[in-house]
Amino acid sequence: MNRVKVVVLIAFLFIVLSTADDSYADRRSYVWTYEYMTMPKGMWELEQYLTLKIPSINESNVNTLQYWLELEYGITDRWDIALYQMWKFENKDSGDNYGYDGFKIRTRYRFGEKGKYFIDPLIYFEYIRDDNFHKPNVGEAKLILAKDVGKTNISYNQILKRNLDSKGKTEHEYAIGMAYEFSPAFRFGIESKGNYSEEEYAAGATLSVAKGKFWFALGTLFGLNKRTDDIQTRLIVGIMF
Repeated sequence: MNRVKVVVLIAFLFIVLSTADDSYADRRSYVWTYEYMTMPKGMWELEQYLTLKIPSINESNVNTLQYWLELEYGITDRWDIALYQMWKFENKDSGDNYGYDGFKIRTRYRFGEKGKYFIDPLIYFEYIRDDNFHKPNVGEAKLILAKDVGKTNISYNQILKRNLDSKGKTEHEYAIGMAYEFSPAFRFGIESKGNYSEEEYAAGATLSVAKGKFWFALGTLFGLNKRTDDIQTRLIVGIMF
């Protein structure tokens, strides 16, 4: 639980240091749900993900901490690409395990401009390769649908994930979020994600703070059934250049 306190403290310090200023960064309102956005053409962004998963509060010594480093580039104003490098720390009864966890490559394409259609559509494709090269690769596709109503954003992701081999398992997942923009610098919302195949469902709150080309988003989800981790907390920090 100490790691949860550290994440919350970092977020609090960022809020204190942030002021209500216009944001020009390609910021996120959520930490699990993708919105209708891509990087502007020719622009780069560096993002860092810190994710803590606690399967059971009653066994707080059993947890997983993931760190991802993402470099994102805008190919056109509607199409971007990104490369992730991933590391993982696992604290289990059998001992600690820390090391490289693989890489991901993903691309997004959005159709039209915001407000052109009743719902703003975007497609997302991802290739995942973990550190064990004897395991099959994983492919992931997302249909992202979003709508802004005044200062409220609603985003839904329908997710299809599959092992890329002849006997690959297909999983169906979702992520959904709703956020309100209190000011250009501050957004707060609720978020949920789940895996229909594994019957895992979680929900919680998310906040997003931005200043200039810097932004961060922090979210915590709580498991809605026994099959889901009790707590999942994620902090994303982005710097656009």
